[in-house]
Amino acid sequence: MQVQVKQPTDQELKDLGVGSWPIWEKEKSSFDWYYDSKEVCFFLEGEVEVELPSGEKIFINKGDLATFEQGLSCKWHIKKKVKKHYNFE
Repeated sequence: MQVQVKQPTDQELKDLGVGSWPIWEKEKSSFDWYYDSKEVCFFLEGEVEVELPSGEKIFINKGDLATFEQGLSCKWHIKKKVKKHYNFE
């Protein structure tokens, strides 16, 4: 799976060190994106629909921990302003 989304526990977030990761914010918009490295992010706010090349749609919301695999090309549709912690590996 090129995108994994789950509801993490507080302990998982602590173990990952999410609180020390940078924060990225973006208003309602749509754009193409390519991951040249793996990204793990935790959504503090927002609603996003990520469209994969296959046409599959992944929905990400506040409180979700999402992992995007290296090499993924997709289209982001931000439905509600996003605020997320992120970490590239």
